[in-house]
Parts: sequence; C-alpha cells; structure tokens
Amino acid sequence: MAEDKKKGTRRANGESAIYLGADGRWHARVPMGYRDNGEPYRRHITRKTRPVLLDAVKKLERQRDAGSAQQPGKPWTVGKWLQHWVENIAKPTVSENTYDGYEVAVRVHLVPGIGKHRLDRLQPEHLESLYRRMQANGERKAGTAHQAHRTARTALGEAARRGYTAKNAASLAKPPRIEEDESEVEPYSVEEVQCLLLEANKRRNSARWMLALALGLRQGETLGLRWSDVDLENEYLKLRRNRLRPRYKHGCSEASPCGRKAGYCPDRVQTRRETKNTKSRAGRRAVPLPGPLVSMLRAHAETQARERKAAGDLWTESEYVFTKPLGGPLSPNTDYHDWKRLLADAGVRDGRLHDARHTAATVLMLLGVPTRVIDQIMGWEPGTSASMRARYLHVPDAMLKDVAQKIAEAIWGRPAAPPVDKNQDNGG
Repeated sequence: MAEDKKKGTRRANGESAIYLGADGRWHARVPMGYRDNGEPYRRHITRKTRPVLLDAVKKLERQRDAGSAQQPGKPWTVGKWLQHWVENIAKPTVSENTYDGYEVAVRVHLVPGIGKHRLDRLQPEHLESLYRRMQANGERKAGTAHQAHRTARTALGEAARRGYTAKNAASLAKPPRIEEDESEVEPYSVEEVQCLLLEANKRRNSARWMLALALGLRQGETLGLRWSDVDLENEYLKLRRNRLRPRYKHGCSEASPCGRKAGYCPDRVQTRRETKNTKSRAGRRAVPLPGPLVSMLRAHAETQARERKAAGDLWTESEYVFTKPLGGPLSPNTDYHDWKRLLADAGVRDGRLHDARHTAATVLMLLGVPTRVIDQIMGWEPGTSASMRARYLHVPDAMLKDVAQKIAEAIWGRPAAPPVDKNQDNGG
C-alpha cells in the first residue's frame, strides 16, 4: 500500500488483474481504493470475451478516478436513500419551508412511486413514468411533478456525489412542460386601494394592510416586524426577519389522547421557531415610510398600549408590531382570512394577498421611482432584479394608450383640430 505524498490520499497499487477462468469467461479484479477501515478493496467483474472485459475495466477505472464509482456494501434502495437524505442531510442545512417542500415530495410522491428501485439502477425512464402517473386524469398539476423532480434531482445528486450511484437519473429525466398561466396578475387600482384604506381604518391592525399595498412588504416580513425595527422619528423601518407558519405536536399523553389534530390539541407544543432571518442580503433592508403611514403606525402603537393595559395579566408580551387582541404574534393563516374579509367588506374584487405586493411595485413604477430604488424597497437581489421587475411591474391600459398616442404624434403629427361650426350654438 502506497501513499500519495503530494495529495495526501492513499491509492491502490497495481494494475487490474485480468485472466481467463475455468468457466471459460474472462475475469478482472479492479483495484478501487480503500474502505472506511483502511483496508483495500477490489471489484470483481466478468465478461464473455476479453475485448468486452477490457472495455468494462476501463469504464470502471474512469469512474473510480472520477470518484463516481459505487462504494461496496449493501446497495441503497431509492426509498431508503430519500428518507435518509431528507431527514439527516437536507433538514439540518435548509430552511424550514424548503424542508417542508422536500418532505412532502419524498413522502407523498417519490417513495411510493420509485422507492422500491435500487438506487444504483434507477433510470430516467422510471422518473418520467412517475411524472406521467402523477398527472394522469388531471389529478396532479405539472407544477407538483416539477416539485418532485427538483427534489429528486437534489437528493440523487447528493447520492452521486457520495459515490452511491454512478449517475443522477433525475438530471437526465425530462420533467413535464409547465404552461404559462394565462391569467395575468392585475394590480389593484388607486381607487381600489383607497376603498381598502377606508375599510381597513375601521378594524384592528389597519396599518398592516397599508404596509402591503403601499410598500409591498411580504406577509412574513410584516408579521415578523417588531417595534425595535420601526423608527417613526426618522420615518423608516428595517426588515430583518420573516414570520414562519406555526407547526405543532401533541402535548397530551398517549394514555389520554385528545383525539384532535396536533394544531388543535389543548396542550399543543410548538415545534417551529416563530421567525427566521431573511434568506438574502437584499431582503435585509431599510424601507422609507410615507407620512400618512407614520401617522397610522403612531395611532396603532397607542391602540396597542390601550389593549395591553386592558388585558392586564392576560396580555402575551411579544414586541411584535401586529399582534392578536391579547398580544402574541399573528398567525399567517389568520392574517390570510382577515385579508379576504377586508376585500369583501370593501367591495373590492377578490385577489391573493401577494397581489398587494404587485400593486405596490406597479405604483412605484408609475411614480417614476428609479429601478435601483424599487429593487431596494421590494427586496430584490441585484442578479435577479430584472426578472422580478418583469413579473411584478404591470403596465396599465391607460399607460399603453398614452404611449400609442405619443407614437402617432411622432410619426403622423398632431391631428388637426376639428372645424368649428360658427352657426352652431356652442354656448350651451
């Protein structure tokens, strides 16, 4: 056994041993490296003819040298590897939301669909067949199959990197085509925003909705906002964190279960932290506050102080800007339903909560705000800001008509004024 002094890694000595066996087949023992315990190991392969064997040996040696040859031992099944990967590799290293997406794709789609295959024998066709089955009879959308595909590609890529399989079958598989959604997001008009403002002023946490409509704050950013992030004197706020959707486990005993879902257990225990830091540097940003919003936030702080005093010992201290009537952070689910009621009570067309963010971005564009400033207010990364502007900035019909009129005037000139009939009584 020799040691490569230059690279500090041990390599197997000797060429692959090739011989004709008593069974009439050609055999080869290919040195592959060292096991975890330091012992060298070889791979034994056989073929009918020497040329075919030599080709197989060369292929295996290339895989060995590239670090992509499968390691010895009991092979993984796809299902066992996916479960191991999602819980022991992905979970400690990705965000809670990313893990949730991975976990659902593994548990609901990938393990039942392809889990019985050996990891090193999985083919792209196995995955493509799964994607077709997922969409059969319209039961699943193409986007769901894409989520399963992205999860499989990440998990199998890690398996290939560790040498458990020679290739990433998901990288070779073709996911289903996703057609563009024909329904274009239509931002709320200024008149609709004003209707929402009038209605929001009648209820708790009214400033919460104007932060979305005027500044485009994401739901998690708004619900994760604390008073220490708000500077009303200098009229700006700092965005540092996102509010996470709560997750619970049962707190009742196995001997006396409550019989409800974990989220409705009387003794439920929260298993997820309340907030996390924004995932990008662009997300951590300072946003200017318009004067009316400053006034709304001042009034909101006074109202919250009165609620705290009235609640007494029942108040849950949390430092959040927007809370429940007895303190404590707002639930994203409750916030969503509050938005739907606000739209209905204001007589404004139904829409997603995220449409308020589209509205704010479009208003900034109409006001002629420089794109660099729009990017900062919206929290878009420099490398992706152009594509994000393409998604969020919507050109109203009135602006298109104005452009068309300017083109007509530039090419054909201003239209002549219509003649005035002097005999007509224009005095009205």
